[in-house]
Amino acid sequence: MIAELHTAKKKEPVKEERKPIIKKRKDRRKKKKEKVVDLKAIHASFKKTMSSLDVTRRRKFRRHDEKGELLPEDSQPANLIKVTEFMTVSELAALMSVRPAQVVAKCMEMGMMATINQRLDLDTIGTLALEFGFNIEESKPIGEEEQDFDDPATLKPRPPVVTIMGHVDHGKTSLLDYIRKSNIIAGEAGGITQHIGAYEVQLPGGNITFLDTPGHQAFSSMRARGALVTDIVVLVVAADDAVMPQTVEAIDHARAAGVPILVAINKIDLPTANVEKIREQLGKHNLLPEEWGGKTIMVEISAKLGTGVDRLMEMILLQTELMELKANPDRSAKGVIIEAKLDKGKGPICTVLIQKGTLRVGDSFVTGTQYGRVRAMVNERGKIVDTAPPSTPVLILGASGVPQAGDSFIAANDEGEARVIAQKRLRLKREKDFRTLKRLTLTEVYDRIKEGEIRELNLIIKGDVDGSVEALSDTLARIQHKEVKVNVIHRSVGAISESDVLLAAASQAIIIGFHVRPEARALELASREKVDIRLYKIIYEVEADIKAALEGLLAPEIVRVNLGEAEVRQVFKIPKQGTIAGSYVKSGIIKRNALAEVFRNEIKVAEGTISSLKRFKDDVKEVSSGFECGIGVSNINDIHEGDIIKVYTQVEEARRLEPGAR
Repeated sequence: MIAELHTAKKKEPVKEERKPIIKKRKDRRKKKKEKVVDLKAIHASFKKTMSSLDVTRRRKFRRHDEKGELLPEDSQPANLIKVTEFMTVSELAALMSVRPAQVVAKCMEMGMMATINQRLDLDTIGTLALEFGFNIEESKPIGEEEQDFDDPATLKPRPPVVTIMGHVDHGKTSLLDYIRKSNIIAGEAGGITQHIGAYEVQLPGGNITFLDTPGHQAFSSMRARGALVTDIVVLVVAADDAVMPQTVEAIDHARAAGVPILVAINKIDLPTANVEKIREQLGKHNLLPEEWGGKTIMVEISAKLGTGVDRLMEMILLQTELMELKANPDRSAKGVIIEAKLDKGKGPICTVLIQKGTLRVGDSFVTGTQYGRVRAMVNERGKIVDTAPPSTPVLILGASGVPQAGDSFIAANDEGEARVIAQKRLRLKREKDFRTLKRLTLTEVYDRIKEGEIRELNLIIKGDVDGSVEALSDTLARIQHKEVKVNVIHRSVGAISESDVLLAAASQAIIIGFHVRPEARALELASREKVDIRLYKIIYEVEADIKAALEGLLAPEIVRVNLGEAEVRQVFKIPKQGTIAGSYVKSGIIKRNALAEVFRNEIKVAEGTISSLKRFKDDVKEVSSGFECGIGVSNINDIHEGDIIKVYTQVEEARRLEPGAR
């Protein structure tokens, strides 16, 4: 009995295996066809997966605080991989030790077609990693090591980096001028500092590095950048003025960066100076002087006469001692780009503030998407130097291109390594720019459908330094209107070139040159291509001209102008001409071809155009008040005695961008 059962069990699979195999093959073919046809299911699956990203993202990423320490989480998967945004499918597969084909297959399951060389955004990388049982951590930017903390024994005192902030014309540049005993004010166009300048001042009590940030509202991003690289902020407020919007903005930038604020109340030598009023206004922003029980050091000065400036320097050095500022000078240099420009004879020139280590002539470096080797270093006095210790600002020559202000500056082991890092960064930047451009284009299409056609003024901005280009772009971006807008399609540092003109011709753009001029060939090409090149030295003039140009793009406003009014006293029916209203002109004038409205008992019953106008039997162009005439109104035959005909015309009036204007 047992043997029979055993034999039956062995035989059963042999009999039943063949038919299901054919059936399963058919099922697979059927399912494959269904998958191809059912696109809605694929899209639904993709949307469902992507919509869950916001919910699951907290579990996917390991968060760091500002000190670089891992934030606690309830549960962390055992497998952790470090990824960078826009890595390829094959690179992700290598990190997870799986075949690229498996990752491609998983992408298809998610409803996304991908190849092994396709770059993925961070959200997609996180989703794919979870599918394979991995948690991801975003790596530092390419070329920047993990946060390294120097041995306290290697740290040595360094000079403070002091940023001077405040409203335009409150005396920041005058203060620096007095401190440096040199005249740098006269060269500034329009009375405002156009660029961030970095200056090292040697005093009996020690050295101080000053950053001068412009006070004009256009330079908001430059003030923010200055606050991030500084140790102390000196807020300059004019005693004869008040706490202005840029003053408040500077306070906010300093607080956001966690930087102590010293207040310099300037222009106390003027008869209209009111120091107490300034103290009260600053108190409203939680800057209370020590005399009032607060912690803010306030020094009364006159930058013009030098009154109180020495005491301000003493307070800065005292604050420095309390902060115990130190850095390791015996390591590879790290810093930040303060300013950058393109010089015709010397090439790219960068102003670098060294924050850690010592930079030497011959060192290779990478900054942003540029790399190079330090060919020469010059301090703010124009002297050639061989080394730059911490807190020292220097001009360096040798970069492959013009970096952006605010880019990190890192010394590399050799130029080859620096080149590789810069090229990787450039590829990532291009990928990000492409994806951003794609998203913006789709958004603009949606907005145009929703709000109607928007007229654009395309601009190409070229400037002598990156800070000016950035500030000018920010200023023009603030000129907003629901019907017209500024679209900066390209901005860069350097002279206006042929490629700029070709881009302007293709995109119907205007080229704005700020402190730069066009090359000879570019000027000839612009003349042939009918490209408009505007050159400026003062930012206010650019703003005014662009506003005027935008106002020209605005559709004019149609305004009604009343001409006259006539009362119908007798109605005539004339063959082939229709109804003629024998009327008396009560006020104004009645003009032929003018627009007309017919009112009966103060209610508008019809409207049309004055098609005929007669005085007795003569055709006339107009009839003045106090005269009788015959009026024919096009498409209106229902006119009664006693009706009032109001005649008017419409004129176009230019509109303005200012709030409250038409």
